[in-house]
Amino acid sequence: MLQIQKKQNYNLLKKVILLKSLVAIFATGLFAVDSSSKFLSNDKSNSILLKPIDNLNNDEYDKFMLGRSFFSIPWVEAPAITTARDGLGPLFNANTCISCHPGNGKGTLFNKDGFVSRSLVARLSVEATNSNQDQELLKYKGFVPHSIYGNQLSINGIYGVDFEGNIKIDFEEKEVLFPDGEKQILLKPKYSLANLNYGTLDNGNVSYRLAPTLNGMGLINLISNEDILKNEDINDANGDGISGKANWVYSNITKKDELGKYTWKASVYSLKEQVAGAANNDMGLTTSIFPDDNCTPTQKACNEAPKAKDAIDIPDERLDAITYYLKHIKAYAPKITKEYKEGLEIFEQISCAKCHISSFETKEGFKVFPYSDFLLHDMGEDLSDGRVEFKADKNEWRTAPLWGLALHEKINKQKPRLLHDGRARSFQEAILWHGGEAIQSKENFMNLPKEQRDKLLKFLQEL
Repeated sequence: MLQIQKKQNYNLLKKVILLKSLVAIFATGLFAVDSSSKFLSNDKSNSILLKPIDNLNNDEYDKFMLGRSFFSIPWVEAPAITTARDGLGPLFNANTCISCHPGNGKGTLFNKDGFVSRSLVARLSVEATNSNQDQELLKYKGFVPHSIYGNQLSINGIYGVDFEGNIKIDFEEKEVLFPDGEKQILLKPKYSLANLNYGTLDNGNVSYRLAPTLNGMGLINLISNEDILKNEDINDANGDGISGKANWVYSNITKKDELGKYTWKASVYSLKEQVAGAANNDMGLTTSIFPDDNCTPTQKACNEAPKAKDAIDIPDERLDAITYYLKHIKAYAPKITKEYKEGLEIFEQISCAKCHISSFETKEGFKVFPYSDFLLHDMGEDLSDGRVEFKADKNEWRTAPLWGLALHEKINKQKPRLLHDGRARSFQEAILWHGGEAIQSKENFMNLPKEQRDKLLKFLQEL
């Protein structure tokens, strides 16, 4: 009997040990399921960014499709029979979100007719004074808007409201000579505004911005603040010449300062705020976050234009649906091939990866590959736009994520224009415009043998 009892106790002890071992294994992730395929795809097609992530249930899929419809179907001016989609304008750039992000990809600099595309916008501001009003605008908005033209130039207006103006582009050629004799012609943009219907800009600052790809927009939210901030090195303590800086921005949702992650200068905290801001600036649509039309006090016809039936053009339910849609579209990730590994090795060797960090571990337990640290860096005078946005100085930009650029040619039948204003026609041109903290990486690239430069450029084209 005693032997039987001992055997039972021994078996019980083995079960307890086994149970504890399994708990430990799952806790340490040894049996963790890689859910990356739910969010990421190696399919380099023109439709991948239009597809939902895997395994949405019926309710989730319905919300995804609702958001997609409000993102893709044109809005109309009020009053209209289509009350669910009225409220466009009175001043606007486009009547759909997809107009600036074709196929949910990166915008083009020129349209098919050779004119400046709606994907390029002119952001407006003026130098801040020490007045209480300007200091309050800096705190809560990040910049001081132009008193007549507001936040952004509108190239369209509804019936009875004059549009604000048009963007014109000219280029000046600039030759760069590599140590091995190769020559590269860069295009220095000479942007200007024409047909200004509300008077001169009175020394206002203009920053030209090209709409980025929507690839991975939902994945940014899965990267923890801690993982982003651990790469911050404001005073360059490690002496490598690179001093990434976080942009702390005021959130209209949380009503406090938050870590900026979105826009060219990381001046927006959350994807929902980014959607609401674009709706207001690009289409003149109001939300609970930005409840006012984008008319300035001096624009009489804009202020007196017919109003939509509802005070808010995009109610919270629809704004949430659009945000949900963007958070749940598939993202592209390149295949890890021999060529990819060789290119990445060169990318790291010349220190590009110090800012364009290749991967982050997400809160979901899988890796994403944005090729960005989401921090601000001094890019030199050649790329300065003269505009501050919260903590971002005039010559500082968020490290541009490189993911999804391989899809641009599939979607638009043309190579992507790179950098914030689309001046660069290739990755090589984009690298050669780098200055400031990136000057050493640029020189490292220029000193590579031609064969290695080509390998690196091919690698970048597949991201």
